[in-house]
Amino acid sequence: MRTLGIDLAAQPANTSACSIEWGANLPAVSELRSGLDDEALLDAISGADKVGIDAPFGWPDEFVDAVAAHRDGTGWPGSGEDQDIYRFHLSFRATDRRLIERGSRRPLSVSTDLIGVVAMRCAYLLDRLAARGEPVDRAGTGKVIEAYPAPALSGWGMSAVGYKSRVGVARLPELLSTLEEGLGGIEMTQQQRESAESDHNCFDALVASLVARAAALGLTQPPEPGEEADRADREGWIHVPMNPLPHLLGS
Repeated sequence: MRTLGIDLAAQPANTSACSIEWGANLPAVSELRSGLDDEALLDAISGADKVGIDAPFGWPDEFVDAVAAHRDGTGWPGSGEDQDIYRFHLSFRATDRRLIERGSRRPLSVSTDLIGVVAMRCAYLLDRLAARGEPVDRAGTGKVIEAYPAPALSGWGMSAVGYKSRVGVARLPELLSTLEEGLGGIEMTQQQRESAESDHNCFDALVASLVARAAALGLTQPPEPGEEADRADREGWIHVPMNPLPHLLGS
């Protein structure tokens, strides 16, 4: 199996991708690079079995409905509701709210934060993938899943706080070492290791590739049947690993 992790940014310069080969031996990083444009990402996805993309796959239903109503002049949908609660639902998808309820760090809001620009690029990529005949399901049953490194690392027993800051980047070697310890090792070239230990975009791409492996093995948390699953089909669903790292090695 080949998994691919993509740390998506609005522009190619800060977009990184990591391919990992899973076989009888240690997982091996076959490629880790940055500066990928849309065509490079689409080609990389075509060559992978399962792909984790660190970007929102959609927007909250309430936000989409409210913007459409405001455009059409049909009245603000939340007029009769508590506005703080209503704006919370405008800001966060069902998958985001699930993370918040379970004590995870609050995700960035795809409708009110800069991450929305990344979601626009992601929507374009998902559309292009579907046009190429790749199976795309925003809930993650197809080739691509929505990954979020922070809760994944927390689920594997690591603190995800602060490693993207100018000072916190010094934690990357320790975090990479902990991942390797949990997997019994990761085969990497020296250049790949240096990239993962010094660039949080490359590190996040590696983590997203590990999350893709967890999803491929059925080791991530699915949405609850019913409304949550229905929303996931439209809004996207963050796949959070449920098992310790050694489970990624399979049987």
